[in-house]
Amino acid sequence: MIVAERKPFDEIREMIEGFSRVFILGCDTCVSVCMAGGQKEVGLLASQLRMSFKQDGREMVIDEGTVERQCNKEYMELVLNQLPAYDAVITLACGAGAQLLADLCEPLQILPGVNTRFIGMTPKDGHWVERCRACGDCVLDETGGICPVTVCAKGIMNGPCGGTDHGKCEVDKDKECAWTLIYARLDKMGKLDNIRKAFPPRNHSAQSHPASQVHEAYKGE
Repeated sequence: MIVAERKPFDEIREMIEGFSRVFILGCDTCVSVCMAGGQKEVGLLASQLRMSFKQDGREMVIDEGTVERQCNKEYMELVLNQLPAYDAVITLACGAGAQLLADLCEPLQILPGVNTRFIGMTPKDGHWVERCRACGDCVLDETGGICPVTVCAKGIMNGPCGGTDHGKCEVDKDKECAWTLIYARLDKMGKLDNIRKAFPPRNHSAQSHPASQVHEAYKGE
């Protein structure tokens, strides 16, 4: 899932100075799971902004709504007709959702209410950790399901480096060495021979930007 965190309140408030009608739009998928941009977070931000402007004696219309996925045009069509009535939209979706919204609502001002952090997983409630760089050249079959590009602080493909110390990373002593973890996993799987393989240099062309992908069934359209 994509992990994001809400921007500081003062930064969001500063973004909407000068506007009188603002819509806050949430996304009920990834950013909802990480408690940054779902329906509850939209309601909280809307209430905070209303109270803040009321304390300043200012009239401000702040409305709110949430769609299932802001990165999908079909879901966005449910709210597009409402948005031209506003001066700006604060989106609590990830950067991809925010950019689709900007494309669909041009020239309406689209303001990001969250900072997109990484692609991650949830090891326990309220905690998220990065696990994928979307590098386009996955080697998880060779490394026991642990990504060296992401989990290793140096992104080393043939490790460990000389700085590993009792299974800890020299860059951050609180973190496990990725290649120690890979070794232990492969040992349990009976695939230690994998660690003796030398990976070729990473294929950075597989991560060209901006990336795009077309399903076989839609090629030629």
